Amino acid sequence: MWLVTINCSTDAWKQWSAAFLTLVDKYQGTCLSSKKTPQGDRTMEYKIEDVADAEVFTDECQSLEGFAAQFASL
Repeated sequence: MWLVTINCSTDAWKQWSAAFLTLVDKYQGTCLSSKKTPQGDRTMEYKIEDVADAEVFTDECQSLEGFAAQFASL
């Protein structure tokens, strides 16, 4: 299992949230946490079963302007 951590700004979320949620559905990740800071930035953590899916999910998240992502083994 793999943990994918995604961070984004308020503006990025407003612009790309629909595209991001489509990615989540595509890779069938399980949301472990989703937090919004007082400034409006977001941090989300998803559990992904397959390492190849975790890697591609991370790459696709980073293709959204204002999103940063990384993955690590659980």
